[in-house]
Amino acid sequence: MLEEIAAPPALAIARPLPGEYAPYYERYISLVEDDDILNTLDEQRRQTLLVLCSRSDADGDFRYAPDKWSAKEVLGHVCDSERVFAYRALRIARADTTPMEGFEQDDYVRNGPFVYRSLADLIEDYIAVRRATLSLLRNLDEAAWSRRGIANKNEVSVRGLAYIIAGHELHHRRILEQKYFAVSPG
Repeated sequence: MLEEIAAPPALAIARPLPGEYAPYYERYISLVEDDDILNTLDEQRRQTLLVLCSRSDADGDFRYAPDKWSAKEVLGHVCDSERVFAYRALRIARADTTPMEGFEQDDYVRNGPFVYRSLADLIEDYIAVRRATLSLLRNLDEAAWSRRGIANKNEVSVRGLAYIIAGHELHHRRILEQKYFAVSPG
């Protein structure tokens, strides 16, 4: 018989301080208003689903300008980026001090099959990625949250990465709301 394992106690995760992430990421971290990052990430999932679930594949194929990603490519980019950031968080949380390379977002989108997938399938992928991220982060101990490592030639903490994930998703959700799915005045 399997023994029931108690969940780790809830931790208060402080906001990352400057120096725990590259200055470039302030643009994302500053968007995160709530100081409860785990609740924020969970609530974001719900809010993003509200934005996406009523959309058609035609909406997913929409580009607001010829040189911009489609809405499906934006969602694919959000998923890919969250996977990369969560992977970095895992390695750093486990005290892996090996520097990690950066990634080129445009290459990831160009080589991702997002335009061939249904929007519904990409939404399911987003749900799976966010659940995996939350599972990882909810099971870190207090020491792991403040560990630092090198990613893309910059020092970053695990809590910095958690806030980057949240801010990056919020940044792109706002773009989807404003430029892709905005209601035209009628």
